[in-house]
Amino acid sequence: MNHTGANTRTNAVAIIPARFASIRLPGKPLLEIAGKPMVCWVVERAFAARNVARAIVATDDQRIVDAVKSVGYEAVLTREDHATGSDRLAEVADSLEEAEIIVNVQGDEPLILSETIDRAIEALLADEECSMATTWEPIESISEVLNPDLVKIVVDEADRAVYFSRAPVPYPRDAVLRHGSIQTALANEPDLLTNFRKHTGLYVYRRSALLEFATWPQSKLERAEALEQLRALEHGVKIKAIKASASSIGVDTLGDLERVRAIVEKEVANYA
Repeated sequence: MNHTGANTRTNAVAIIPARFASIRLPGKPLLEIAGKPMVCWVVERAFAARNVARAIVATDDQRIVDAVKSVGYEAVLTREDHATGSDRLAEVADSLEEAEIIVNVQGDEPLILSETIDRAIEALLADEECSMATTWEPIESISEVLNPDLVKIVVDEADRAVYFSRAPVPYPRDAVLRHGSIQTALANEPDLLTNFRKHTGLYVYRRSALLEFATWPQSKLERAEALEQLRALEHGVKIKAIKASASSIGVDTLGDLERVRAIVEKEVANYA
């Protein structure tokens, strides 16, 4: 079976990093959702994007390679010693000389919309000063603002990333002074929530920029926040940041998995 993208107007290649090891969900990419491994749902979403010509799963485990290839999709076995997902991405991208654009679609995002992928690719192509693009979603609760596992992004008026942080940024100083704490400020002034954006894990790179990025050592801010995208900002890379077409669910816990399973099974039943 040979799979190609819905449209090849661009020579964008989606690479889907998928590690077998996961502290909370071992073997996460192969966990079944409506009878199919999670990573295969991600591949299907990537292929549905009209700007994606090719999709490749990049993994450090032969079991994932075998599962992906068994349904006719591409998968490559990468080195096991990569420090970051971008390094794994760059290993595969290095051999894709025909690709102008590399799209990093996380292997645990089975609900990501193809429209979001397309919009991110098109936003990068439209802004020649940017070497990367990424996406964000609105934050809708105080718990999300305060959750250090949820990365916040600050965006300027040109829709470019200013900073990424696990802390609540931008910090509402005056409101905190009025109410005594950020939690109380957000509770009493709910409109403050509109100032916060949740960063989502989709990245689009110009291939040359990705390969250069992978040669840079970890930066101080990257180590402090454990966020590799800060390495790009510290090197002066301009990152386009657009709103996702709709919210997605990254599968990090068993609860996430059950929510996604329920959504996908309902979708499958509606199409049956």
